[in-house]
Amino acid sequence: MTEGFGLSAGARLALLQRLAKRRARQDTGPAAAQRVGARSFADLPGMRDFALMQTAVEELDLENPFFKSHAGVAGGNTTIGNERYLNFSSYNYLGLNGDPRVVAAAKGAIDRYGVSASASRLVSGERPIHAELETALAANYNAEAALCMVSGHATNVTVIGHLMGARDVIVHDAAIHNSCTEGARLSGARRIPFAHNDWRAAERELAAARRNAGRALLVIEGHYSMDGDVPDLARFVEMARRHDAWLMVDEAHSLGVLGETGRGIFEEQGVDPDGVDIWMGTLSKTLSACGGFIAAKRDLIEWLRHTAPGFVYSVGLPPTLAAAAIESLAVMRAEPWRVAQLRRNARSFRDRLRARGFDTGASEGYSIVPVITGSSVRATRLSAAMFARGVNVQPIVFPAVPEQAARLRFFVCAEHTEAELDRAVDALAEGVASLSPLEISG
Repeated sequence: MTEGFGLSAGARLALLQRLAKRRARQDTGPAAAQRVGARSFADLPGMRDFALMQTAVEELDLENPFFKSHAGVAGGNTTIGNERYLNFSSYNYLGLNGDPRVVAAAKGAIDRYGVSASASRLVSGERPIHAELETALAANYNAEAALCMVSGHATNVTVIGHLMGARDVIVHDAAIHNSCTEGARLSGARRIPFAHNDWRAAERELAAARRNAGRALLVIEGHYSMDGDVPDLARFVEMARRHDAWLMVDEAHSLGVLGETGRGIFEEQGVDPDGVDIWMGTLSKTLSACGGFIAAKRDLIEWLRHTAPGFVYSVGLPPTLAAAAIESLAVMRAEPWRVAQLRRNARSFRDRLRARGFDTGASEGYSIVPVITGSSVRATRLSAAMFARGVNVQPIVFPAVPEQAARLRFFVCAEHTEAELDRAVDALAEGVASLSPLEISG
């Protein structure tokens, strides 16, 4: 467990000794006896490791960087605890969450439909605004139809889990989102990861697995949320056709970010969107709402609409969120300067960091810029140092990424100014300089 902290051998030994003493105290006495029994959750898989991880965080005196409460709209800046912070922990890429036009559309939907769809859309929760949103999303991808669900994570889980079966194979990027791997696990299909963003590795894995599988699904992201890089879409389209596989592209961090008008990776790379069998995306980032969607051929969408458990047995998307997403998509298409500004900001920020000697990994400077720290302790301490300097940026630590790839992850948005980007780079340099060897190593 402690391998995830990136500690030196001596620091790790000292921590293990402290944890052993604390665990010995916790495992004896009346309190321990009360935890044992049929109603106890202490024996859940991973519960003990989770408790030890929490204890280790306390022993290392690490501040919890998560679950900060924002007092208003979180965009390029935000309010936390009555203080104003420069914010790099929001998916509000184009600054549309809080835009007066989007807010007005959401309020209008509340006046007309109320707050909730109040039922599964299959039963009695269908509203005209759902069809309007799905038509707009399908048009964005030149697809025949689209379907929206109440959760982006659940969209991948239910669609992949429902589409594939035990005789099938799913080949996916090693850095694919958890929702995709959970959907694969639910399906019972054989799951094969390939080296991150390596189309040659994907080709080898798909070719080797295809002959013994019933159906095959190749899953990639349009813009990888951990690294900020993008795949060569044309390569994946071609290999999917050659090996008789469906290609699914998760556009959660692509829509509104890639392409001259923000339509996604196909627009960015000049690829016919019809080459992708299943376009997936979320409403919670550029589109200022919450939920997920699938855009594809009409027969697949109709089948999902009537049979996918995560749609059939779940309440419909709240009309107010559908309205916000519709308006956000319209503004995105009408104001491409927002996408251009986002790109200028992200590339400028990445280049400034690199010029100061920071490792930004494979980021291509579209909206996501990691700073690799190589240690979870270092990432967590740097996040705290940045927060103390008025900059909110979250660490990504083991096991979300390999220990040596622990990082701060900056989400840049169109609202950030040149002065703010400079301020963030200076704060990071000051934060690094402020850490003592003990703070770096734990």
